[in-house]
Amino acid sequence: MKSGSDSRAAHRPLRVGLFGIGLDAYWPQFEGLKDRLEGYVGVVAGKLARPGVEIVNLGLIDNTAKALEAGDRLRAENVDLIFLYVTTYALSSTVLPVVRRAGVPVVVLNLQPERAIDYAEFNRMGDRTKMTGTWLAYCAACPVPELINVFHRSGIRAYQVTGVLRDDPHVDAEIDDWIEAARVAHVMAHNRLGVMGHYYAGMLDIYSDLTAQSAAFGTIIDFMEIDELAEIRRGLSAAEVDAMLARIALEFDIQPDCDPAELRRAAATAAALVKLADQRQLGSMAYFYTSVPDHEHEDLISSVILGCSLLTAAGVPVAGEYEIKNAQAMKIMDAFGAGGSFTEYYAIDFDDDIVLMGHDGPGHTKIAEGKTKVRPLQVYHGKVGKGVSVEMSVRHGPVTLLSVIERAGKVELLVAEGQSVPGPILEIGNTNSRYRFDMGARSFVEAWNSVGPAHHCAVGLGHIAGRIAKLARLLDLKITQVA
Repeated sequence: MKSGSDSRAAHRPLRVGLFGIGLDAYWPQFEGLKDRLEGYVGVVAGKLARPGVEIVNLGLIDNTAKALEAGDRLRAENVDLIFLYVTTYALSSTVLPVVRRAGVPVVVLNLQPERAIDYAEFNRMGDRTKMTGTWLAYCAACPVPELINVFHRSGIRAYQVTGVLRDDPHVDAEIDDWIEAARVAHVMAHNRLGVMGHYYAGMLDIYSDLTAQSAAFGTIIDFMEIDELAEIRRGLSAAEVDAMLARIALEFDIQPDCDPAELRRAAATAAALVKLADQRQLGSMAYFYTSVPDHEHEDLISSVILGCSLLTAAGVPVAGEYEIKNAQAMKIMDAFGAGGSFTEYYAIDFDDDIVLMGHDGPGHTKIAEGKTKVRPLQVYHGKVGKGVSVEMSVRHGPVTLLSVIERAGKVELLVAEGQSVPGPILEIGNTNSRYRFDMGARSFVEAWNSVGPAHHCAVGLGHIAGRIAKLARLLDLKITQVA
């Protein structure tokens, strides 16, 4: 999937600060050293450059006066993350003013120009001054302990990437992961989460502390009334409903036993949901409602599954049962480009050693194995009304599960990596998938439960636990990986 599918969330591009460090006392002593190191900073800037990311490149900082100016600029530019490239030995007093003033996490790039020094060639140089200048160009590792020590003592969150400046896949992958994590943190900080209705009564695990969610991610919580959705649906034209019906026919595999009247009802509600999300500029949503029999609101809430699935696939993930924490997890997964479908596990196949997971909708149709089916249901188990629902399995291959947990007012993340595997599923008009974990089904379920998540979680494509872990570090959240 394309990374970062939802464009609503970012009011400005991600801004990444970059500066290299050196020691101005070296420049008059070693001819060409400064130019060489400035060239290396340019190489790093090229590694960071990508669409949708603004690079604030401060060049080479080599004394405290420049450090103070650099810190002011990074603060004025409102950067989200700093990459500190260590070109050679430099004083920590040259670095602290920059990072402290900017007030954001820093990734220390400990990158030397080559995999190893050519000792024989180096020793043949003869001129010890030139030899020392060349040696200093390889001294990226030298000041890193000093810098990390000072960052720890200053309460600054700092992380490291160690390797070679060019042609080092590990370095390139780590830089990609850090930028992606920073981009998703930026998306979450600008996300508007719409909540409509109320909690599913009695599910104590899903109740959320909205202040804790806003504090952890920066989320804006937008309370909405179901009356607003009803008013929008009443105002739709026949042409708008027809257009949504056509979209549903294009994006779903409609089963022949679906009642055309139920499909049109779902299409009208879907069109209203899309309008509501556009008007409110939502980046995600959580909902649940019961109403009373034969009320307009019951008619609405019993026809939302197709519309919520369409929104989820369009970058506005929707969590049912008012599971706000899981809407956050789904948004994180979607922002990483992994999808993020609403799910829970309900049974274990001990013969095949797999965990069965799914839910009664909505589903993320873009991560489905094949086209998502639309089936009629005469009853929504545990909910009101009847109508049409979605049936899909998550695409076969590597997957990641993510749960957002609240514990005593603190937000945590729980993650696991597994495989979506083929095999029989229950054809009951729900999302249903089969997942295999290296540790085995029994051990996985016990390990996952022991961390204390709510029973819902988000599932997405690919193994991205490493990126989620970096996101947790940027947000200063505890994270647990169990598989």
